[in-house]
Amino acid sequence: MAWLAGQPNVAAHAKRYAGVKGDLDHFGALNFLQGILAVLRDAGQAGLVLILDEVETIQRVRSDVRDKSLNALRQLLDEVDAGRFAGLYLLITGTPAFFEGPQGIQRLEPLAQRLHVDFQSEVRFDNPRAVQMRLPAFDLDRLCLVGNKVRTLFMQHTPAAARIAQRCDDAYIRDLAHAVTGKLGGKVGIASRIFLKKLVADVLDRIDQFEDFNPRQHYALTMREAELSPIERQAMGATDVDEIELAL
Repeated sequence: MAWLAGQPNVAAHAKRYAGVKGDLDHFGALNFLQGILAVLRDAGQAGLVLILDEVETIQRVRSDVRDKSLNALRQLLDEVDAGRFAGLYLLITGTPAFFEGPQGIQRLEPLAQRLHVDFQSEVRFDNPRAVQMRLPAFDLDRLCLVGNKVRTLFMQHTPAAARIAQRCDDAYIRDLAHAVTGKLGGKVGIASRIFLKKLVADVLDRIDQFEDFNPRQHYALTMREAELSPIERQAMGATDVDEIELAL
């Protein structure tokens, strides 16, 4: 794992055991990527989607490491644009602060120029072919859509599909989404994890296993602090004055 991560100091016996020689640097990694794309193409596949998620985390590293990382992104974009990685779709995700803030891509002017998109127009006129796209806020309708898709996937692998479709219909999924987000202060953006957990483990699994289980009759949503992340606990807040801790 250390060798694959490009770490410079890897024990010789580990490399002998794995059957590798030398060190892996960014040149070797990009050559490997070319090789993977060639194998996929020869195997009849259209290509590869490579997602670099949460790239904004490089804003929190040392300045020299951050500058090196931004330059590596710039080099990768240039080589994709030059056609070196035919069949590669590169997707980089990040927060607005990463794309627009002083510690993100704006820190490296050549990279900022390559990724610049004018977002002064209305959201509905955003160009989906542009090099950068802004994602709309996650609302209740999208949360329900995710729940419906998860239910559809669940139904494809169970003999109780008809029962699930009847007892966990679109209306119930919306009611459950309303209830979960309501307990989290109406913040839909942080409700997806706990919503999907409740939907699958507390509703779909039980309908699948118990013929007489009806979530509208036999299930009441509960959320305990132990199952929530710190952000979710903060959003949940206190429901009673006795739950407020006083610092002495």
